[in-house]
Amino acid sequence: MGNVKDFASPVRPTWCTGCGNFGIWNALKRALAQLDLAPHQVMLVSGIGCGSKLPDYTHANGYMSLHGRTVPVATGVKLANHELKVICTHGDGDGYAEGLGHMMHAARRNIGLVDIVQDNRIYGLTKGQYSPTSHQGRVSKTSPWGAIELPVNPIALALSAGATFVSRSWSGDIGHLTDMIARAIQHRGYALVDVFQPCVTFNRINSYDYYKPRVYRLQEEPGYDPTDRVAAFQRALEWDERIPIGIFYQVEDRPAYEEQVPALKVGPLVKQPLEKLRPEQIEALRAEVV
Repeated sequence: MGNVKDFASPVRPTWCTGCGNFGIWNALKRALAQLDLAPHQVMLVSGIGCGSKLPDYTHANGYMSLHGRTVPVATGVKLANHELKVICTHGDGDGYAEGLGHMMHAARRNIGLVDIVQDNRIYGLTKGQYSPTSHQGRVSKTSPWGAIELPVNPIALALSAGATFVSRSWSGDIGHLTDMIARAIQHRGYALVDVFQPCVTFNRINSYDYYKPRVYRLQEEPGYDPTDRVAAFQRALEWDERIPIGIFYQVEDRPAYEEQVPALKVGPLVKQPLEKLRPEQIEALRAEVV
């Protein structure tokens, strides 16, 4: 087992005291250490938002992309070097609003990346507007009479898109969240980890006190089979008094996207020689990116 301190960064978090992102940050570092990974083996890709600051606070490769473009950038990284453990860390606004289409296509392609969505059911960085996962009737700065729309259901959407690993956890249970992230990293293809992340400043409804008496662990339910997609859909629709967390669905028999690309079968693109290119082609590539 590795050392959590290997992933320590000198940059200190600026999150609000009590923010659920602290739990996600610590669980991620614990999962990486538990899997005995080194910082150079990990690539953290984020978008814009409170949770998207996480790469700054972690000693590993990191890239902060545009708002809602976390998953396509992570896809490019994975295809360039599929030996890396590529992990997306972004919020529900980034992942389920601007980025929802990207999530759906990554799931159906089964691209081998981990998609950790910090779901606080509000826009935190921009000061409290309602988000795609906010409940209907949510009063906020942009919905003073209550949100009209129904919230998106990320678990059901991922299942419908063909995701091969669909899970949920919450910031109030570091042990469970660490386990979900570790299992997602070990998964063969696309892995969603939807995380209830209480926002102590702008969402006083979906708080730690709200989730604690409601969440229950799917893996402790007698007879639950995570390979049963229909059963996973049924659990995905549960809410209110009982909210399931854990692995809703997981299958390992479907190859990841990058495993099926002929050009990648000989190894990562970044390690393949360039001798097949003419010198002028190499110079043109260098001029484009340098």
